[in-house]
Amino acid sequence: MAVAPEEAKVHGSELADQVKTLIHEGNVRRIIVKDSHGHTVMEVPVTVGVVALIAAPVVTAVAAMAGAAAEWSIQVERHPQDEQDVPPQV
Repeated sequence: MAVAPEEAKVHGSELADQVKTLIHEGNVRRIIVKDSHGHTVMEVPVTVGVVALIAAPVVTAVAAMAGAAAEWSIQVERHPQDEQDVPPQV
């Protein structure tokens, strides 16, 4: 079952904090950062086991971009709830 992505508008100063929070939530599959014109600037697949490895460089890159535009859009794809609760079939 596909879950519709969530989208939120944030200002440049809030961008890095919002991305960092999303990475650490645990149920996020992908984060897509778009500029004020709707162009995708960064797309980050978030895998459960590598959150610690990707968090620092991604947040650093996002913080560097934050001043380039006044408004950003963050699109979040989450893992469907029923996929998390059911162990994979072998």
